[in-house]
Amino acid sequence: MRILNDRAFRPDAEYVLYWAQMNRRAQSNHALEYAARLANESDLPLLVYEGLTYDYPYASDRLHTFLLEGAPDTARRLRSLGIGYIFYLRRRHTDPNDILYRLARRARAVVTDDYPTFVARVHNARAPQRLDAPYIAVDSSCVVPMSAIEKREYAAYTLRPKIARLLPACLQPVGPLRMRRRFQGPAPAFHTEVTAENIASLAASCDIDHSVKPAAGFPGGARAAQRRLREFLENKLWRYARDRNEPSAHATSELSPYLHFGHISALDVALQVKSYADENRLIADEFLEELIVRRELAFNFARYAENPASLENLPRWALQTLRDHAADPRPRIYSLDELERAATYDELWNATQKELLLRGKIHGYYRMYWGKKIIEWSRSCEDAFNAMVYLHDRYALDGRDPNTYANILWCFGLHDRPWPERPIFGKVRYMSLEGMRRKTNAAAYIQEIADLEARA
Repeated sequence: MRILNDRAFRPDAEYVLYWAQMNRRAQSNHALEYAARLANESDLPLLVYEGLTYDYPYASDRLHTFLLEGAPDTARRLRSLGIGYIFYLRRRHTDPNDILYRLARRARAVVTDDYPTFVARVHNARAPQRLDAPYIAVDSSCVVPMSAIEKREYAAYTLRPKIARLLPACLQPVGPLRMRRRFQGPAPAFHTEVTAENIASLAASCDIDHSVKPAAGFPGGARAAQRRLREFLENKLWRYARDRNEPSAHATSELSPYLHFGHISALDVALQVKSYADENRLIADEFLEELIVRRELAFNFARYAENPASLENLPRWALQTLRDHAADPRPRIYSLDELERAATYDELWNATQKELLLRGKIHGYYRMYWGKKIIEWSRSCEDAFNAMVYLHDRYALDGRDPNTYANILWCFGLHDRPWPERPIFGKVRYMSLEGMRRKTNAAAYIQEIADLEARA
């Protein structure tokens, strides 16, 4: 928990306000739990505010639809608990842009999500000083809170022992929400009632990019997230360690979009995986390593980096070796437009880009190859980095995330070690098409994406 201004609790408040920026869910949410506790201690009801605006970077039908699909379930769950819920959809420039501040004028305190990237990072830097009530950011995105790790870690091997020491105390379920006072206020005129039936029309009414369509196979919301988790537990966990780097095997959880937008919590996933593994005598260590250590290494990086979306975050050896090879000839230069259209000579790379365009994500193992080839095909590392960020920001459901920037920067040497020197990459790790074909069933993956494209 971080208090981000020095305001006193408002004595004549009508409620405590929770602004759900990134953790858009009613369960397993430490920020919501803290707001409820504060409301109970103050003998006040709790009001949750969730907003969606037209002008966040790369706003599109894809991202809007995914977020809107989570709203009906959140509203239903909160209201059953006696918690008020307001959803505000800002469709265009002329719509009001001060809803948070209107609601905060009657709040004893404002509680929100502590998150190190995307719009939450900007809001949490700017909003607190404009309020006349305490502004409290709570980390409910990580299992081990970001603040528990006091500096930026070099790599997974330096973070892992610190996580291990803290994990037993943190790997505990969030307590049940019980409100002393129900929220009784009427819905304001600016509230948007979101239903399964009106989501498409709501997205269509917004001044956003309508050319990026909703992602195939990824409905948003807490229920969809729990269904995907159950599918993983019952059909994939037992083979995860063996098949996780084989994209055609579909052995991963595919929960990253739901984790990014807070439709499910990493803590809830970890607890369910651990419980299911114990009950069924499975070993879940490899999955929990990815979910907790590797994911939270990215959050640690984003928390302490001045600008997570910058090549200047690379270790000195990586920056130096890339500069040493900046003038090396490239085998082929592709424009951003050609990359975006998946118009390269590499059939496997084209398939990974088409997966991003159609499904809104790329399998993690192939995403590493995707990034490495963009470096090889760009005039400079800066051009390569900007292309990767743009493509993720525009198309990926799990983009704009700490893992986005950490994984992109990994392609340039972040959280990695020096390798034997070679052209273009210097001492940064290289990945080849031959290696992908040797280690994975590339042909099956290419055919799968071709079938997906034919159905689109």
